[in-house]
Amino acid sequence: MTRPRTVVIVGGGISGLATAFSLQEQATKADLTLRCTILESGSDWGGKIVTHRVGEIITEAGPDSFLSQKQAGLDLCTKLGLADQLINTNETGKKACVLYGGRLHDLPEGLLSFIPKQLGAFLHSGLLSWTGLARMGLEFAVPPGSPRDDESLASFLRRRFGVQAFERVLEPLMAGIYAGDAEQMSLRATFPRFFELEQQHGSIVRGMMAAKKSAVPMSTGRPRRTMFVSLKHGLGDLVTALTNRLAQQGAELRVGARVEAIRVRSHELGRWMYDLILHDGSALSAEGVVLATPAYVSAELLRPLTPIAGGLLDMIPYASTATVAMAFPRTMTSAIDGFGFIVPRTEQRDVIAATWTSLKWPHRAPADQLLARCYIGGVGREDILQLDDETLVAKVREELAAVCGIKGEPRYTEVNRWWKAMPQYTLGHLDRLTQLDAAVSRYPGLVLTGAGYRGVGIPDCIRDGAAAAERVMQDVWGGTNLARRHTVGTS
Repeated sequence: MTRPRTVVIVGGGISGLATAFSLQEQATKADLTLRCTILESGSDWGGKIVTHRVGEIITEAGPDSFLSQKQAGLDLCTKLGLADQLINTNETGKKACVLYGGRLHDLPEGLLSFIPKQLGAFLHSGLLSWTGLARMGLEFAVPPGSPRDDESLASFLRRRFGVQAFERVLEPLMAGIYAGDAEQMSLRATFPRFFELEQQHGSIVRGMMAAKKSAVPMSTGRPRRTMFVSLKHGLGDLVTALTNRLAQQGAELRVGARVEAIRVRSHELGRWMYDLILHDGSALSAEGVVLATPAYVSAELLRPLTPIAGGLLDMIPYASTATVAMAFPRTMTSAIDGFGFIVPRTEQRDVIAATWTSLKWPHRAPADQLLARCYIGGVGREDILQLDDETLVAKVREELAAVCGIKGEPRYTEVNRWWKAMPQYTLGHLDRLTQLDAAVSRYPGLVLTGAGYRGVGIPDCIRDGAAAAERVMQDVWGGTNLARRHTVGTS
């Protein structure tokens, strides 16, 4: 056994917890002694993963699911003994709608993969004119863009599919994931797969069809998963399982511990010791530090060490959002079906999307109630968040009444505000990450991870946390033949 090494992880969201879990896992596998401390400035673990349980109602204040196609989330649930708690979305003939012209239109199944399974339904949905449909169908003939230029998501989608398809369908589907403005979003940073398909196949649709044809059949021994999955009693169980496992493995978990500054001193030849100064004046020393905090928080901690890194981190903007959950008697919402609807920017509505939570997931509300969750805010639409909860709920109810005919008093309401919570990958984002990596590289053992860099989804944060753990292992236990990774993780 080598001598014990100390690593401190700043930030107790899913990124920080996943990094700590991976560190413990890798240290055990390599027979290395690790002393790991996780610091969280708030009072709770999990960051934006927050599950509320009120009687039979289960609401998610933040994310309500994660992509099953990204294996990191499923793998972590399996390692934590949560595999039997994973749930698929409910079976239903109707999945989702899009609001256009003040009316809801069905989104054809398969549209997310650009291979609609029910072409007739798409042609007659009323979403696009015949001209718009013809332009979308010409995607095969559109030449690839420059492989060197970082194109905006809006420019890319308009160029390949036309203005109508972009404004009425693709913008709310794609940009809505980030609560962002597609005109500012970097294609390569947000949807790199689209860029790759265009370069390799000359067409997104052609590339998707080729990928589908060459896909390896799913093993019969593995359960079938829908595109999105969750946990039976809410995603909060993932946080609980993680913190319990880390505590069992000897990690120290401290809430209410805000880091005010980081000092660096020489430790031994070629190595640094990091002193973390906490808000109460106490200090922690470590040979490895992982900042799993929002970019703007990490910027303030790194600026005294490397002003370049601080400036680059400041260039990652964040959007503020809110979710409004409401439970209505099913008698007044019996006509509601499907999973919910999305709203294009051109509709100029306050609600940007709505999920019929109790129809999408099992175990979320009593059978006689419809649990709805509406999303508001995002880039360019954040002024509404200044309203008080009562006014906010009233505005959302007005829009549900106008769009879906839902009237009457909800039996339960809940408002969750997320200030500066959604990082925006704007044009040039990947180039800035490369510069950031170079600026931080002079401090071995100091690593950044989190949603601000290479993916905002839960599996992305888990994967990037594992990459950060590998880098810390290499820097802190140099010479152990551990694979090197970039300071800010890898895709």
